[in-house]
Amino acid sequence: MGVKLTSSEIRSIEEVKTKGNIPRHIAIIMDGNGRWAKKRNLPRVAGHKRGVQSVRAVVEACGSLGVEFLTLYSFSTENWKRPQEEVSALMRLIVKSLQNETDELNSKNIRLTTIGDLKSLPLIVQQELRQACNKTEHNTKMTLNLALSYSGRWELVEAIKNISTQAVNGKIKPEEICEAVVAQNLTTANIPDPDLLIRTSGEIRISNFLLWQIAYSEIFVSDILWPDFRCKHLLEAVTDYQKRERRFGLVSEQLSDNLSKNNNAKSHSKKPAKV
Repeated sequence: MGVKLTSSEIRSIEEVKTKGNIPRHIAIIMDGNGRWAKKRNLPRVAGHKRGVQSVRAVVEACGSLGVEFLTLYSFSTENWKRPQEEVSALMRLIVKSLQNETDELNSKNIRLTTIGDLKSLPLIVQQELRQACNKTEHNTKMTLNLALSYSGRWELVEAIKNISTQAVNGKIKPEEICEAVVAQNLTTANIPDPDLLIRTSGEIRISNFLLWQIAYSEIFVSDILWPDFRCKHLLEAVTDYQKRERRFGLVSEQLSDNLSKNNNAKSHSKKPAKV
């Protein structure tokens, strides 16, 4: 992505890694581009262009941290309602970024994937996305997942349509529909749910993003506007995540008991067999 971590950033990342519990999947609502530009009396598109630098920095940092999946809310279904000039500029920026960054992603062993109503995107954007995804499809270090023309409600409606069609065709019985079936019909079927959801710019809302998938995600809100978001801000979110106790509906005592049982099981499994 054309970004090199500084020696200080590398030390900070290594320090965070020693604490363990690195999120497997981080999702980010990249908010604040427009406000960043407005503060500087610049056109809104200037904020979006500057935001590309933040994407580069975060991708590099996540790759070094050992994050396996990074999902970026790049363009929502609601964003189509913005002024046509801004939307067109965003589409051009997506195309340019794909053309400039795909080779770099490939060289860093990063796979690119997308979710969303891609058919609604301009053909040139669809073509560039398809080429970039195909070029990087066998990479294994990390998956960079772009949410484009995406909304959580749209995704759930599409999943309901798919499951309904399967039921009508006799491929599934209504009583067989469960959480796993719903998850398999989402656009994120092959991606684990986010462990950590980050929202920049200080806004405290979900904005129709991964509504099903973030049911148990830890949420971190940063006051930093997205164009200014860098490695140190990502590490602040991850460090905060590492301090949290993820209970998934259980109480602390149950978690301790489960951990103890797992450790005992591992300990017994390592004992040499009697002869």
